Amino acid sequence: MDPATDESGGTPFWQRRTFWIVLPLALLAALFVGVLATRDSALERRADSPILGGLAPPLVGQTITGEMFDLDDWRGRWVLVNFFQSTCVPCIIEHPELTAFDERHETSGTARVVSVVFDDSAENVREFFAVHGGDWPVVSQGAGQAAVAYGVTGVPESYLLAPSGVVVWKQIGGVTADGIDDVISQFS
Repeated sequence: MDPATDESGGTPFWQRRTFWIVLPLALLAALFVGVLATRDSALERRADSPILGGLAPPLVGQTITGEMFDLDDWRGRWVLVNFFQSTCVPCIIEHPELTAFDERHETSGTARVVSVVFDDSAENVREFFAVHGGDWPVVSQGAGQAAVAYGVTGVPESYLLAPSGVVVWKQIGGVTADGIDDVISQFS
């Protein structure tokens, strides 16, 4: 029996229609897996923005506790400006990372977080922070103007500002405490 033929002694395997259908599908599947395995995850997506490299747009408004916030008062330290919504699942997932980052830098004062409410009520956000924790300013009034100035299209979206006030990094999707610190070390 010829080894190139099948058990029935008929058409060689490589000449059968099934082989030519399965082979391209297998190659396509392998390519797809390769692309998925090498692309950045949503948690690691960095984005370009026209404000990168320039001074941060103004961020002035009332917080959920009724205090006034002005981003200019925070010059001299790293600031993560985080746009979020209380019902956004990726925002809920990233919140412990924001808390860890803020607590890590709270004593030294070298870096802080400010959250900006995106299309949500101050009451929902107050309840969110009561349940999930976090001890940083949360701007609710004036947040719409800030979202437009920063070019925010969805949440979560974060901007890292250097102590000089320059926007050095933008992230679409959730952030991690270690990831933020890694970016700071790249620019320090």
